[in-house]
Amino acid sequence: QLQLVESGGGLVHAGGSLRLSCAAPGFTLDYFAIGWHRQAPGKEREGVSCISSSGGRTNYADSVKGRFTISRDNAKNTVYLQMNSLKPEDTGVYYCAASYGTRCSDDAFWGQGTQVTVSS
Repeated sequence: QLQLVESGGGLVHAGGSLRLSCAAPGFTLDYFAIGWHRQAPGKEREGVSCISSSGGRTNYADSVKGRFTISRDNAKNTVYLQMNSLKPEDTGVYYCAASYGTRCSDDAFWGQGTQVTVSS
């Protein structure tokens, strides 16, 4: 079964940057759309960004537009989320999810998550 591994989380000051990675050891992600989601303490999980299987289409939550960039390197079988100008409200556990096909959906394989903490 496809297993996703997120990495790159950590503690950063407001205004700082982090780059998250999502990899699938032993599997190819070429045919999967990949979404990044996050869950803050006491809040529901929310979608942050999605990239199509080809990488030709991306979308972002309004709260991160202009600050986050999703990309993928199919040769490395990895999807990235570059997060700049981080704010304390970006704090949460970030998950990647793989949906077979061209579009992100809730019917997906999920990773275990990586913690992002932004201090003010």
